[in-house]
Amino acid sequence: MSKKQDNSIQDSPVSNSRMKWVSSMLGPFLALAVVITIFGIADKYYGSNKFMTRENAQAISVQTAVVAVAALGMTVIIISGGIDLSAGTAVALAATVLAWGLRSDLAMICVHGDSVSSAQRKVDDNSKQIRNLDRRLESLNKNREKHQKKITSFENELSQLKKRSPELEDYLKIIQEASPGITPYTPWLAIPLSIITGCLCGLLNGAVISYIKVVPFIVTLGTMKIFLGVSKIIADETTVRPSRETQIPAWLDTFLSTKKEALYFHFPLGIWVAIALAILLAIVLRYTVFSRSVFALGSNEATARLCGINVERNKILVYVIGGLFVGIAGIYQFSRLSVGNPTSGVGLELSVIAAVVIGGGSLSGGRGTVIGTFTGAIIMAVILSGCTQLGISNPVQDILLGAIIVVSVVVDQLRSRQAV
Repeated sequence: MSKKQDNSIQDSPVSNSRMKWVSSMLGPFLALAVVITIFGIADKYYGSNKFMTRENAQAISVQTAVVAVAALGMTVIIISGGIDLSAGTAVALAATVLAWGLRSDLAMICVHGDSVSSAQRKVDDNSKQIRNLDRRLESLNKNREKHQKKITSFENELSQLKKRSPELEDYLKIIQEASPGITPYTPWLAIPLSIITGCLCGLLNGAVISYIKVVPFIVTLGTMKIFLGVSKIIADETTVRPSRETQIPAWLDTFLSTKKEALYFHFPLGIWVAIALAILLAIVLRYTVFSRSVFALGSNEATARLCGINVERNKILVYVIGGLFVGIAGIYQFSRLSVGNPTSGVGLELSVIAAVVIGGGSLSGGRGTVIGTFTGAIIMAVILSGCTQLGISNPVQDILLGAIIVVSVVVDQLRSRQAV
């Protein structure tokens, strides 16, 4: 074979495509290795020498989990040429729905139409009203002739309340007796409800973007505030706190715990679930027909439409998948905090998008990998952990992360220009 023929084989489109794929896979890994090496050396000489320990690796993995899981869905969205600024508040909404479901005891509500806490509240409210009326009657009886009409009205009301009191107490006993057999099923209703909430958030974004033809940036900027408002309504503008002892199952409480008894092969169960989700999504993006449609949308939407791809349907599906991972990230968020806080996701969307960009995803669409996104999320967590170990202040950490994101975007733009 001649030298000219050999060069033509090396420069073939298949060979170039394979090289690009290998570089996109190795690039984030090399960046992570460099970051770990720099902070490892710096911590050894200037820090506490704890950066390269197993305990710190466990802490980093837990810090990464929520962002990494939400970023898996964001990867699909960004590959398709979209963006989702509502991801952070949607995660908080999903976590709040989960917390509300556990606290409200959804299984009891479905079976009996009420929960133990609600039935107890009715008994307490009835007793409180009786006490208040007793006090008012005692005050009015001092001048009975003057307030006869009021006294008669209050006495009738008091009689009805006292008559209702035994009925409420009997009702409470029935609910309490049923609770041990029904309440354990509540998490298996609350958790799917949390995931469905995330999917509905994605469905709303996808439907508006696809059929009303509004730019994703504007739509998700609006739904970001909508999801925050809905979350506050569900939480009654406070933090939803299920009982850790009686309402949160032990496995969910320790899902991201770094306690020795909660670890599986040195890491929490939640980390292994996140890795399994990443592998599953990577297979989907690598070997399915749907993935080709996603990449085609991100590369050139007009061409994708001419090729027979149903753009509207695929966009909705992309955002629903993003919402699915948002809902799962809400479970992770709840496991970390053990409460549902409507404002806990404010700003989280920036970290989620940054993980995709740092991992090699293109904001122009058409490019991104699951392994790159996962590595990007780890890089951010490693940087924050390393800065903490070295005693670097939070403002400097923010500046450093911001600079890295800007550099990643600049590299992405240069890469896009070279491709053209």
